[in-house]
Amino acid sequence: MTLKAGQRVVLAADTRLTDSAEVSGVVIGFLSLAAGTGGAVEQVVAHRDESDEVREYERLKSLLDAFGGEMPTESRRQLEEKVGSLEPAWTAFQEQPPRVSVRVRFDNGFILDGAHETLFVPA
Repeated sequence: MTLKAGQRVVLAADTRLTDSAEVSGVVIGFLSLAAGTGGAVEQVVAHRDESDEVREYERLKSLLDAFGGEMPTESRRQLEEKVGSLEPAWTAFQEQPPRVSVRVRFDNGFILDGAHETLFVPA
């Protein structure tokens, strides 16, 4: 499911927003929103979580593509081996879908930002 800015949504399940507050070891409360609470999507952001290996692959591959032809043979071979060893991480990264988070302004005025889109269903 892909949400869009301006779309009406409701919470799919009860969502706890804070840990419980305690005073002298007694739980006095916590903050949550009930399933079915409605609001409008204000912002949708797709995130690609890159590992260190993915960033290193991108850096080294760019270096190889830009300067590989000018590099000494042994240096180029070592760089190609390193890029090759990082390719499985790059392939796995390319195959995973982006994580989508949303900002929703609820009808009660509360704003939930950075929430995973799967918390919501279209209204």
